[in-house]
Amino acid sequence: MTTTAPSDVRPDPPESPDDRSLTEFGYRQELHRSLGRYASFATGFSFISVLTTVFQFFAFGYAFGGPVFFWTWPAVLIGQLAVAACFAELAARYPISGAIYQWSSRLSNRSFGWFAGWIMVIGQIVVVAAAALALQMVLPAIWSGFQLVGSDPAPTSPDGAANAAVLGVVLLVLTTVVNLLDNRVMSAVNRIGVTAEIIGAVLIIVLLLTHSERSPGITFHTGTGTGTGLFGALMVGSFMAAYVMIGFDSAGEMSEETHHPRRTAPRTILTALGAAGLLGGLIVLGGLLAAPSLTDGRLGVDGLSYVLTSSLGDGVGRALLADVVVAIAVATLAIQTAACRMLFSMARDNQLPFSGRLAKVDPRTGMPSAPALVVGVLAAALLLLNFASPDAFLAIGTTCIVMLYLAYAMVTGPLLVRRLRGRFTADGTDETGAPLFSLGRWGIPVNALALVYGLFMTVNLAWPRAAVYDPAGGHWYFRWFTLLFLGVTLVAGAGYRAFKARATEAEAPEVVPASYA
Repeated sequence: MTTTAPSDVRPDPPESPDDRSLTEFGYRQELHRSLGRYASFATGFSFISVLTTVFQFFAFGYAFGGPVFFWTWPAVLIGQLAVAACFAELAARYPISGAIYQWSSRLSNRSFGWFAGWIMVIGQIVVVAAAALALQMVLPAIWSGFQLVGSDPAPTSPDGAANAAVLGVVLLVLTTVVNLLDNRVMSAVNRIGVTAEIIGAVLIIVLLLTHSERSPGITFHTGTGTGTGLFGALMVGSFMAAYVMIGFDSAGEMSEETHHPRRTAPRTILTALGAAGLLGGLIVLGGLLAAPSLTDGRLGVDGLSYVLTSSLGDGVGRALLADVVVAIAVATLAIQTAACRMLFSMARDNQLPFSGRLAKVDPRTGMPSAPALVVGVLAAALLLLNFASPDAFLAIGTTCIVMLYLAYAMVTGPLLVRRLRGRFTADGTDETGAPLFSLGRWGIPVNALALVYGLFMTVNLAWPRAAVYDPAGGHWYFRWFTLLFLGVTLVAGAGYRAFKARATEAEAPEVVPASYA
């Protein structure tokens, strides 16, 4: 007599070497391992999402830096490639969900790693909200009917800010639903969306470059930038590039759902960032070259949406903007998924409130459903700040970048210490028997560059510039919002750690998963 599994439960696949690798770290395979190389690449690329973030922040970068802000793109790309190279090494050695938390914990200690994970997951939730707000830069430009609140679509206006929040909440509802479905559905949506985004990005680049109004030499002009001198203009103009090129580590976040993660994740981390860096840089350059005017003020307000509809015509421009909408939706989905995996990983180690519920994986879908709901609700709550003031848009966006940059530095810092002490080895092989990805003799200089760059950009982004965060005056809290939010995050985390320590001090010592060496 034979028995069958219940119809609502997806049978587990046969045990693979990937699953046995996970047991080395003290975990059992619960998430369904179904992602291939392209799906892993799509995870990292969709989090970066050049169309989402370039369209969202191009106007801001140009308004402060003028045409010369283009050069902040390659500068940021070099710095982030150094960070990504370090992460690629770690993804090969620690193919576990909750990458930043897991890597930092194993390179330093559990407490330091906990704060890295705590800062990262809060930052990811803020990124989800910021990505959802990007719809306001595109949908009203496609059809005025998407302006559901008031009549002014500019995201810096009260009407535009409120409408952005409404559109963002609708998108978060949709992405939360997808994150509650089977992980194969989530992966399929990601792959289709990324393919559409890459095709759209290439078409935008070709069309913009073939409709150029000026030569690339314009990128050496400061133009109408409003920064304090050239250096100040570039520092503020770099915000766009800094916001675009984050999230490449999400390929590592999905390691427990990826086939051959020791081999796949390192390569997709680097290729996702490299592809996004190339496409994004060409889009920025094409936008500057094809803009009808660099001095009429519209480029610093409406950004690339203005360029597409003005230079390419309403029909073509709106069709390409529709592709940007797809990119924004998929980016929001990918970021929410990454935040869910971070919550799941920390809860599995009993490191968060309500850990038992957050660590539960639905056996049918292979997805942790509670984290998806938590991330969706908290991100939607953050969007309500946009009703308070249009300046909340920039405050939210910058806050999430700072928190992710700081969390990255909490990995590259301990990694550099390990290298200098000779305690980081390149030994080991991947699932195919090939040597693990390694920087070799370039490890120390690349790691040092990654750490210095990350700390510099963290300070640059968090600096309370009145001209950036409170241009109209009267909202001092937006000027200091990033530092205040980070401070509250750290205090809340320390308070929870202290409460948990007191509550468990009479209990047996916590069992720590293996390989925290």
